[in-house]
Amino acid sequence: MRINVARLPYFLQISRSGGVLAAAEALKLTPSAVSQQLARLEAEVGVPLVERSPRGIVPTAAGRELIELAENVEREVNEAARRVGAASELPSGRVRFGAFQSFIGGLLAPALPQWRGELSGVDLLLVEGEQAELLRGLRAAELDLVAVEFDESVAPTPPGPGVREVALLDDPWVLVAPAGTQAAMGVVELENLRLPWLEVDLGAGASHAVRRVRRSLPHSSTAPHRYGNHQTALALVAAGEGVTLLPQLALREQALPGVEVHELPGLGVRRISLRFRSGRKPNPAVAAAVDFLRAVVAGEPAPEPAP
Repeated sequence: MRINVARLPYFLQISRSGGVLAAAEALKLTPSAVSQQLARLEAEVGVPLVERSPRGIVPTAAGRELIELAENVEREVNEAARRVGAASELPSGRVRFGAFQSFIGGLLAPALPQWRGELSGVDLLLVEGEQAELLRGLRAAELDLVAVEFDESVAPTPPGPGVREVALLDDPWVLVAPAGTQAAMGVVELENLRLPWLEVDLGAGASHAVRRVRRSLPHSSTAPHRYGNHQTALALVAAGEGVTLLPQLALREQALPGVEVHELPGLGVRRISLRFRSGRKPNPAVAAAVDFLRAVVAGEPAPEPAP
């Protein structure tokens, strides 16, 4: 016995409507077409599926078994359609994302397992680079999304035509000093700090913040060392060569032997935002990445894609 499952909806409608005429009306077919489907289905199973009575069509015992089967098939088909439809609404595509070191190490990398679970259809291509390089890549359409940072004292460069900016995070600056500083001095006060300040490369994110804070410290001294990345800064501080400011985010994934960290009033924040090209047709993968990162910063589950 071989049943053509395409005939089952006709039989199911007959049983629900109580007759061929009513089923034909519900299916918007002729009664003859519905009767033919019933007859062919009965021929396939080899037994009568309905009995005619003055009250209409009544399923036989075999018919009742087939109705149960047809309802199971209908339910599975509807569930499959729902799941396929839901999958088709999930964002997909590639996002070429440029970011700086502390953003990757402190925020993005720890969230990548969550990304893979919630944005499985979005292929992330991560590029680390200096900010000027990343912004050039965005303008040249070599990158789809970039993270940018500016000290609170600096006016951000305009995003430019066709580029949208979304604020993401205010990341506090913290004082990083050699271990034992607080034990030796009690409460740390910037104006009483007698340790020299490490010099910072102009291209480093902390350069503006350090200069801003030191302007209020006329008696501060300068160490004979210059650094450009956070690891070098931490190594020099741990060696007792001086103090500096680092963004709180940069210290999340760092080992801190030989240093102590102080959150002090007046150090300010660096402002982190996301920039991406905004055309007439939004990129769903980029939009999903932005929503994901905002949810990670807020400590919330990533939002469901809009239907």
